This record gives sequence, structure tokens and C-alpha cells, in this order.
Amino acid sequence: MMAPDGHLSAEQEKAIYQYHNNNPSDSGYRRFLSKVADPLLARLPRGAHGLDFGCGPGPALAAMLEEAGMIMALYDPFFHPQLDVLQQQYDVITCTEVLEHLHRPAAVLRQLDGLLKPGGLLAVMTCFQTDDTRFASWHYRRDPTHVVFYKEETLALIAERYEWTLEIPRKDVAIFTKAE
Repeated sequence: MMAPDGHLSAEQEKAIYQYHNNNPSDSGYRRFLSKVADPLLARLPRGAHGLDFGCGPGPALAAMLEEAGMIMALYDPFFHPQLDVLQQQYDVITCTEVLEHLHRPAAVLRQLDGLLKPGGLLAVMTCFQTDDTRFASWHYRRDPTHVVFYKEETLALIAERYEWTLEIPRKDVAIFTKAE
């Protein structure tokens, strides 16, 4: 985890995020997001209610899930700051390329646990940190908006803390299930 004095300001972060090309109609980006969308769609019924938490300026994953029959709400502190969506509970919450940006991950995970219905799914996609010896040269660490990194073991500890079950269906994808 990066020391707080190394964090960018909110304005600096937003400026970097505005350069991301997260266009919902980009087939390459959709293919990338299918790593999380496909295992979710295999588990969720049509009409499931979801929240794309940290969706960014182009909520492509939400669009993909809506096309498959889900009902999605959007939240992003910079681009979709509708706080009312944080007053509901959901069958599924997606956090794609979000956890690594969290300055207060424990507080956000606690919040997400409260937003999940019993039996609900929290789908996370982030580049798992796998090799301590190469951390200093790891490309993912070099993004100045990435302030915290997760190993698979860390995700297992998070699951234990919240009494969630954890499944890793694909590389860099974690699906947590909240107890009934």
C-alpha cells in the first residue's frame, strides 16, 4: 500500500482517469471485461440488480450486463457521483480495475458488504500481485493512481474477514459471495 503522502490529489487523479479509453462500444475493451462478465452471467438470473461501483466515465461493463438482462446502477466518485445508489442493496456489485485505487480499502469493502444482499456477489478485477522480487519493476505499480495491491492470499483474508466465500474463476478476477 502506498503511503498517503504519495497519493495524488483528487483533481490529479480525475485528470488521469479522463485519458482512459473505456468506450462501451470498443470491442477490445468489451473482450477485456468479459473476463468478469462471463463468470457473473453464468451465476446470475436475468433481472438481477447490480451496481457498477467505480464505473468510470464509460460504464462498459454495466452496458454489457444490461444487454444480458440485468438492471444496473452506476456509481463513480468522479463521473457518476449519485449517492442515492449507495442507499440500496444489490444482487451483484462489480469493481473492475477499482480496488487498486482505493485510499481507504477497508472502509470501502465494509461499505460494499453493506450494499450486498445476503447471497450477493462482489466481482473484482484487478491485476493480482504475484512476485515480490519483481514488484519494483512491475508495470501495474507504476500507475500513480494505483495505491494498493492485492495478492490472492490477501483476497482470501478479505473473504474470511467478511465471511464471504471466494472464487478465482479467471486470472485477476475474484468473485466473493456473501453468506445467506
